[in-house]
Amino acid sequence: MKIETQFDSNYRKVLVAARRARQLQSGSHALVHSQSNKACRIAQDEVEAGKIAYVKKDIPVVKPLIDDSGVPIITA
Repeated sequence: MKIETQFDSNYRKVLVAARRARQLQSGSHALVHSQSNKACRIAQDEVEAGKIAYVKKDIPVVKPLIDDSGVPIITA
């Protein structure tokens, strides 16, 4: 596992901000001063300020197998 401070995609950035917003709604204190009182906006401000990091697990991406019928087969 590796702690990341830069985001590799906007999708991951939104996921991290959403998770942080849930923490703020549950009672966590804000790490930056924000003009807004909304948890979502405060979380976005924290991400933009570089105060939020995330852990990226080293899980390899597995391409699903495709049989003759064209239906992907996902093995667990």
